Formats: sequence, structure tokens, C-alpha cells
Amino acid sequence: MPALQRAQRSTIFETAILLVIAIGLAVALQAFAAKPYRIPSGSMEPTLHVGDRVLVNRFSHRVLGHDPKVGDILVFHPPRGADASQPVCGQGGQGGGTQTPCGKPTAEKSSQTFIKRVVAVGGDRIAVKGGHAIRNGRQADEPFIAPCDPSTGTCDFPQEITVPKGYVFMMGDNRGNSDDSRYWGPIPISWVVGGAFATYWPPARIGGA
Repeated sequence: MPALQRAQRSTIFETAILLVIAIGLAVALQAFAAKPYRIPSGSMEPTLHVGDRVLVNRFSHRVLGHDPKVGDILVFHPPRGADASQPVCGQGGQGGGTQTPCGKPTAEKSSQTFIKRVVAVGGDRIAVKGGHAIRNGRQADEPFIAPCDPSTGTCDFPQEITVPKGYVFMMGDNRGNSDDSRYWGPIPISWVVGGAFATYWPPARIGGA
């Protein structure tokens, strides 16, 4: 075989190998490090709109062990209590229809994924007044939330609970229209999928999440 033909075949083979490696790396990155997520509801408005696409960083939580912080926007599995048409708290006398936020989730996690904001972490005391998180007795600075209509009955949970260690308390920015920890409780950090860090669609809304 002429040297030129051997060189051409070698180049084609190397290119094919590089292409396979590139595809494998892309699949691994999507599966392990970064995951696209479509916003399914208005619970995070005005920060995130229905149909927005965000990128979720799964690497820092799983590999680096970074614990979520207040203000982080996370994709996570809620408890199974969130699956019911009327959310179920893991502790009687709390959650929806009461003045006390749910302090304990049901034991099993749901297969669903939700996206909400961390408003309290393990050891924090949390209540809700006028739709605002009251953390450790102080109203949080939350310029990003939508106004909460008192007539919805979702704005006030004035009786404090303490978030267990290793858990986070999640709320949507649209406090009057969000199914969140107020009703089904804080979630274990182990149920967190990752943190949303960028909106990539639609083009007009490209930016940090």
C-alpha cells in the first residue's frame, strides 16, 4: 500500500477515534456535571418563567460536597407528600391549612423534580409572613419575589419551626402560587440534584439564574 494511502487511512481512523471520545465526553458531562432543565410552572416567577431552560450544576454538590446556601436555586426531589393533590406533611397539624410551616417531610422521596430557592438551612428557625421568609427572627431581603396576595391563604405561616440539620427549606419566588416546603417540609440535602446557574433559553433571557 502506498505511503500516502496509509497516511490517509491513519488520519481517518484517528479522526473517528477523536469523534467517539468527544461524543463520550459530551454525554458524560451532560449526565454527570451539567443537566438542562425546563421550567414547568410559574412557581419561580418573576425569576424564572414557564418554558425557560436552565443549566443545573450537578458536579459541585455530588463531587465537591458543597452544601446548599440560602439564596441558591436548586433542582431537587421533593418528598412523596408533594405528589398528592393536597400536599401531605410528614408531621400532623402542620403545613397547608395551618399557621405552621411543615417541619418534617414524608419519609420517601418523589420521582418528580422541582426547582425552588433555599430560604433556610439546617439549624435555622423559619416562619413566613406576608410571603416573606422570616429566618431566625428577621425578615429576609427578597427583592426577587412576586407580591403575595393575602386572599390566597398562602402568605402567612407565622409559627416558627426549626429546620433539621442536613436539610434545606425550599420556597418558590412566586409565594402566592408555589407548592413548596411550607406544605410538605424541608428536604434532605441528599435529595438535591444540583444548583441552577444559568438560563440558556429563550435567547432574550440568557443569563445567570
